[in-house]
Amino acid sequence: MSPTLNVDALTPAWSPSADVIDHARVTQFMRWLEAERGLSFANYDALWQWSVDEIDAFWLALWDWAGIPSIRKPSVALADATMPGAAWFPGVQMNYVEQVFRHAAAGRPAIVYRDEAGEAGEISWAELERQVAGLASSLRGMGVVRGDRVAAYLSNTPHAIVAFLAVASIGAIWSACAPDMGDLAVLDRFRQIEPKVLIAVDGYRYGGREFDRRPVLRTLLEQLTSVEHVVVVPTLRGQDDHHGLSNVVTWAEAISKHALPLNVEHVPFDHPLWIVYSSGTTGLPKPIVHSQGGIVLEHVKLTTLHLDLHAGDRFFWQASTGWIMWNLQVGGLLAGATVCLFDGNPGYPDMNALWRFIGEAEVNVFGAGAAYFQACEKSAIEPRNVANLSQLRAIGSTGSPLSPEGYRWILDRVGPIWINALSGGTDFAGCFVAGVPTLPVFLGEMQSRCLGARVEAFDDAGNAVVDEVGELVCTAPMPSMPLCFWNDKGNARYRDSYFDMYPGVWRHGDWVRITSRGGAIIYGRSDATINRHGIRMGTSELYRAVEELPEVLDSMVVDLEYLGRESYMPLFVVLRPGAELTPALTGSIRQRIKVALSARHVPNDVFQVSAIPRTLSGKKMELPIKKLLLGQPLVKVASPDTMANPESLDWFAQFAADRTAMAR
Repeated sequence: MSPTLNVDALTPAWSPSADVIDHARVTQFMRWLEAERGLSFANYDALWQWSVDEIDAFWLALWDWAGIPSIRKPSVALADATMPGAAWFPGVQMNYVEQVFRHAAAGRPAIVYRDEAGEAGEISWAELERQVAGLASSLRGMGVVRGDRVAAYLSNTPHAIVAFLAVASIGAIWSACAPDMGDLAVLDRFRQIEPKVLIAVDGYRYGGREFDRRPVLRTLLEQLTSVEHVVVVPTLRGQDDHHGLSNVVTWAEAISKHALPLNVEHVPFDHPLWIVYSSGTTGLPKPIVHSQGGIVLEHVKLTTLHLDLHAGDRFFWQASTGWIMWNLQVGGLLAGATVCLFDGNPGYPDMNALWRFIGEAEVNVFGAGAAYFQACEKSAIEPRNVANLSQLRAIGSTGSPLSPEGYRWILDRVGPIWINALSGGTDFAGCFVAGVPTLPVFLGEMQSRCLGARVEAFDDAGNAVVDEVGELVCTAPMPSMPLCFWNDKGNARYRDSYFDMYPGVWRHGDWVRITSRGGAIIYGRSDATINRHGIRMGTSELYRAVEELPEVLDSMVVDLEYLGRESYMPLFVVLRPGAELTPALTGSIRQRIKVALSARHVPNDVFQVSAIPRTLSGKKMELPIKKLLLGQPLVKVASPDTMANPESLDWFAQFAADRTAMAR
């Protein structure tokens, strides 16, 4: 029986065939549980309930089923369930890279790649291991030891995967930024972690243009005094000039050492694997530390049981190295999949570029940010008419909510296919809700809560609700939750970020509705954090960049991303006396943001205001203004007696009213 398509919102838009259900990895897992543990489950809902009720048993079972190699077989999964501070798999010694290469196969590539200019190739498992071993040997020669930080300023090419695996193999700690990020944004991240080695491109190509990043690289090395060695990946055509940089090694030199076989450093389960960054509304970006073991378990679970990757599948998630989905894409190697990479503008030379690559690379599972599918819909393209998509069996979406219209576009223009919408976060490098290949798909609704993720929607009183919008919370620990924030004494910032509203319960910062059939609908951010085209960013970085301009005294930005609407991000500025927001100044503000941070940070519009609303303690009232601009009444979003300047609300109230009138 073939999959069926139905676009009635009250019935499934897609249902799995009997063959899909029979061959699904989650079905295999359930059969294994019955054979090896004597556990039988009638359906996925029953399996999920067991996974969150019997946390220790679930994660131990996943470890055994996946065959994760370790020095000693674990007997306990969760030694301490306190949040934050849960302790996992005590005494276990392992390495992420060992789980990757246990899947090495001579007959298929580990990586398939292409860039926007058409340059393409494959890397075999043997060649991947050779390059990883060579770079690991070079890093050891540079004095890198367990626990040292290695920073990367790299594009979405095989170099980044090789570098990450080399760093992880010796127990060092990886941290990456995409090369489209400006020097200020990169320094705000890397300065906090004091890397010993920097691996960087000299430039990148995007939209048919070359971008020289050597000036940024020089700035980074001037400011990052901890860096002792630099590995440069040459990208600019016809350029090999390093402009006097000292201690530079080229990529070719760094991977050339004959270091096979690859020797991995076994580390404790809770040894740091990487540091990733998630920006809040105040202060520097949060440097989030995840463990080797926690990421292996979470990504094995996601790639096999929720993405349904089989060994030899071809897995492609369009991402940059600065987005946590790049990390999950690399995690496809943990399941034995071939990872497919596309570097460049996904809309260049036209919006069919990725679809052609999907066909040429024979991709089985493809994913991208919801904004990408929205752009495809607006471009009125017909993917199945420009590429052979016969091998494609699943499409994933994340970053922001995929609207029902987005679902319909995929089903109409790509074909009747499993749509696997995910939602999670950089914060724990995983997902709270995602797809299951054995369940039906309903338009605009994510299929299920993830195994091992005790996710609820809380009302204002902290009660779990169903079929009502509430705060997305997780009431039990997961292995990939952060070990800590780097240099966060006493875990104060960590606690404030996730546990301030409900002690002992993770509050994620999203509005969610858990449906009576077990699915979930995400409605956007419940806080003032920006979710710009799927990339989560903080407002504090933008304020620093804007307010360095002499004309700008104060500023506020809000992201009005919401289910079914295109992201709209206005910036409001207070200028010094006598200054006016001319087109020239607006251009200067936009350029400053683009250069210091990235093109994604650039607002849709800039408006001049007389004052930024602030509380009595001086905090910018970002969330109340966001709620106001999303249509909530002024009396419900702000109380004048708690404000330092209540008169400042008048302009924003009128602005909100004008927006509402224009939308009618």
